[in-house]
Amino acid sequence: MKFMKLGSKPDAFQSEGNFIRYVSSELATDVTIVVGEVKFYLHKFPLLSKSNRLQKLLSRESEQSSDAIQLVDFPGGPKTFEICAKFCYGITVTLNPYNVVAARCAAEYLEMTEDVDRGNLIFKIEVFLTSSVFRSWKDSIIVLQTTKSLLPWSEDLRVVGRCIDSIASKTSVEPSNISWSYTYNRKLAVSDNIPEIRTKFPDKMDSVPKDWWVEDICELEIDLYKRVMIAVKSKGRMNGSVIGEALRTYAVRWLPDSVGASVSEAHSKRNKTLVETIICLLPSDRGASCSCNFLLKLLRVAILVEAEDSLREDLLKSISLKLDEASVNELLIPARSPQTTIYDVELVKSLVNRYVTRERGSLDANATEKSRKGSDDFVLGRGSWMNLSKLIDGYLVEVAHDPGLSLGTFIELLQSIPESARPIHDGLYGAIDIYLKEHPNLTKAERKKLCGFMDVRKLTMDASMHAAQNERLPLRTVVRVLYFEQIRTAAGVQGLNNSSSDDALDSGRVTQEEWEKPLPVTHQSARKQMNQMSIADKDPQKNAKLEKKASKNRGSGAQLLPSRSRRIFDKLWAVGKGTGNGENRSSETSGSSQSPTSMAQGETKSSGSSSRRRRHSIS
Repeated sequence: MKFMKLGSKPDAFQSEGNFIRYVSSELATDVTIVVGEVKFYLHKFPLLSKSNRLQKLLSRESEQSSDAIQLVDFPGGPKTFEICAKFCYGITVTLNPYNVVAARCAAEYLEMTEDVDRGNLIFKIEVFLTSSVFRSWKDSIIVLQTTKSLLPWSEDLRVVGRCIDSIASKTSVEPSNISWSYTYNRKLAVSDNIPEIRTKFPDKMDSVPKDWWVEDICELEIDLYKRVMIAVKSKGRMNGSVIGEALRTYAVRWLPDSVGASVSEAHSKRNKTLVETIICLLPSDRGASCSCNFLLKLLRVAILVEAEDSLREDLLKSISLKLDEASVNELLIPARSPQTTIYDVELVKSLVNRYVTRERGSLDANATEKSRKGSDDFVLGRGSWMNLSKLIDGYLVEVAHDPGLSLGTFIELLQSIPESARPIHDGLYGAIDIYLKEHPNLTKAERKKLCGFMDVRKLTMDASMHAAQNERLPLRTVVRVLYFEQIRTAAGVQGLNNSSSDDALDSGRVTQEEWEKPLPVTHQSARKQMNQMSIADKDPQKNAKLEKKASKNRGSGAQLLPSRSRRIFDKLWAVGKGTGNGENRSSETSGSSQSPTSMAQGETKSSGSSSRRRRHSIS
């Protein structure tokens, strides 16, 4: 910290209580000056030799025979006046970044110019500011902080503007030329740095990072911070990612972490000003330089403090550009009245629709160019779609617990993701299962409709095992799970038997065709499927070896209760036979029956209700 000493005489000022200051001298004091609540008993000569304003005031007061001179609205108060008075007496005073602005404003108030005396206080302070303070990084910030309480004097004297220009100029200096000290603790204290920053700036601290300056200016109040950031951006030398990191660091420093703190009456206005200013200062690249999670945090606070609609719209546009980079937790924004849900699902739907619309438009506009480039762009684009599907499936899992979430809203959100973006439906199945659990009053038709959006062919082995035993799912869905798992198992056995690849492809095509058709209920189709599932029974010894080999490839999840599959298909065969005889039975309530296969093997078909009771949920 820089400082400057003025004068050489010892301090002769003394106190009498808290509100009286006087100079200890052989000569009696002859003037009384009142600053605030403090009275100063001083001598006219040293004061008049330095201050033009005191000369005028004393001349006026002598004509009015007044005993004291009142200095109204004196900048800096009694402490600053004492500095000026000591300078007039030649007593040693020390100027530093904490008191130099107040002394400069007080000297201007007292008109301590070169016209009155050569080498007066204003001149000496200006030399100190120019040669020392404004050349120091941290001293410039300290001085700028002190200007807040000295407005409008500090503004009129251009102290504020000169401080801001000094700070902005230093941020533009090449990092390799930085020789002054600065504060940099984020790599140690904050783990969620923006990816762009973490990539560009090395972890080793022997080299100066490009964002070396962002923590020091975080101590500024929001209005001064805004002016500094505008000056930094106006220089045109700062990367957008560094600007984004500076704003994120300031938001972490000042914006509240909890919802209660965000909306408390004491801080609501301040937080509103903070978030609106930060949004206005975001880089002009529509949020590309800021992480999506940071933008979502800003959006959360902006909604809570009811920031301007135009600013919230700007945030939504920026977030929609990189929604696939978001996390589920940041999307869980509390709903506001009059919404009846816990989380603002409509807001997330809007973000997803914006993202999907933009991506589809981009694909359509660049279809020719992408086909010319090859498959790399396709893979990258598909990766972002898959990230989005995982994000929304995870979000659906969270909001499915909300009893106030309607089925229509839930379906609209899950449908907002293109089908091709979900190569695996495990996440969607988990969300649907939780929704069924938390909404037990759904009708049979509603449960069937909801489960119809899940493609059981895209379930992994573990998810299929879970779904096959999940009593919350409609029986038709469970049958499909078992059917396609049986096809998968049969395909695995055929592969181990070195069957031709053409047969495997034919099997896959049959699966696709069967999926498009209604479930088989006729005598012939049921018998055909049961014969396919029973292919391993013809050679038990060979089948055992094949199953042992298949289990190594498929893992423990491959053992999907074959007897259960056979019972389900036996029931389907019985339903088909009953239909041919004019009977109309429901697939979920049909009575016990025997299929030809089960009779040949001496097995008895269990009833539909018994099969229903044996299914249970692991969730």
